[in-house]
Amino acid sequence: MAAKKQFRLFDCLAETCRDRVSSTPTKGTPRLAKSGTDVVGLGLNATDTVIRVREFPALGGKERLLSSSMQAGGQIATALVTCQRLGLRARYIGTLGDDTGGQFQLASLRREGLDIKYVRVARRTPNQLAYIIVDEATGERTVFWDRHPRLAITPSELRPEALRGARALLLDGCDVEACFTAARWARSQGIPVVADLDTIYKKVEKLFPFIDYMIASANFLPALTGDNDPFRVLEYMAREFRMAATGMTLGRDGALVLWKGRFHYSPGFVVETVDTTGAGDVFHGAFVYGLVSGWEMHRTLDFANAMAGLNCTALGARGGISTRARAEKLMKTGQRHINTQYVKGAKRGE
Repeated sequence: MAAKKQFRLFDCLAETCRDRVSSTPTKGTPRLAKSGTDVVGLGLNATDTVIRVREFPALGGKERLLSSSMQAGGQIATALVTCQRLGLRARYIGTLGDDTGGQFQLASLRREGLDIKYVRVARRTPNQLAYIIVDEATGERTVFWDRHPRLAITPSELRPEALRGARALLLDGCDVEACFTAARWARSQGIPVVADLDTIYKKVEKLFPFIDYMIASANFLPALTGDNDPFRVLEYMAREFRMAATGMTLGRDGALVLWKGRFHYSPGFVVETVDTTGAGDVFHGAFVYGLVSGWEMHRTLDFANAMAGLNCTALGARGGISTRARAEKLMKTGQRHINTQYVKGAKRGE
């Protein structure tokens, strides 16, 4: 019953959104422009303290740490670093604190060669931080994080020229109003919008009619809609919000995407996992790379999964960002984590 009520709510929302964008063209495969900037990203960065332990302790327990290190991370910042290392020209729009963590992040972005012309430094403000506990036995991580309110990006801080000529816009939906403004500008300029949605921020649904490629985390859409069937919920989002592609990352199981009326399931690759931090962020960066390169969807998903898997073989959100050559080698020779339920479900769209 709860799922039906939630879907009725979204049915009403979808109808409102269709009215709101009725003057815009129906979305198909967005046209990719040529420019000096390939991808623009708007959203989060974070300075991580990564702590390795032999195993995560039980509640109330103690565990001696194996190592502790400061690492640069954050959803959009890490995805853009992936794009940059793969040869794209990436521009980051975001806010940094002026503390040690913010200075560390800024130095990292500069070292990677990102365009940071539109980055703002908030005075007397700590950068977004995270304490990430990595279980050595499994490579799985647990994240504790915080973000100061002064790090929020507002629409008034944005400039439409920051997007001009870009070939893709990547959003995480964190500062919803700013993301909404940027997505509308992107639509008016014919720039495809890719969304990496992981957290249900207040009014995040405002973005849906302006998203072309939604690749959410596995829990995002079920939590949002009340429906745990991944195939049904992806069909619903594609139909109601006219997205070109709807999908979700599935951890070690890979990714599932509905594209042109057909489900594409790409299993994850078997790797020696050290740390899963940043895998989804690297996936989205590699997905954008495949998109602007004009690849077919299945190749793009396999490549993004390979890049994500390789990133898990080193410590930190950006510790294992690899090369196209290594990813393509893994695509050819690597073993896969095949989930037969996704294989069977994907066939129903054929």
